Amino acid sequence: MDGVSTQTLPEVDTRPEGTETTGDDTPDMFHYVRKDKIAESAVTGSMVVALCGEVFPVTKSPKPGSPVCPECKRIYQRLPGD
Repeated sequence: MDGVSTQTLPEVDTRPEGTETTGDDTPDMFHYVRKDKIAESAVTGSMVVALCGEVFPVTKSPKPGSPVCPECKRIYQRLPGD
């Protein structure tokens, strides 16, 4: 699962990190993940679970305009606001 990253949830903040990778190790899309799990995964290599159910370690940070997993985005938009 090289090149996999994450995104945050309202304790889920909005920070995508990617999973599926392209041949140049750039994630195809990023996922929403619990905010408190991102740093822990990045440091320890522990696995995180995205809103869509994808499980992976955080290894990449998103850039503005990075594609977001459509399922994560759909679920995130249905979550109650702060």
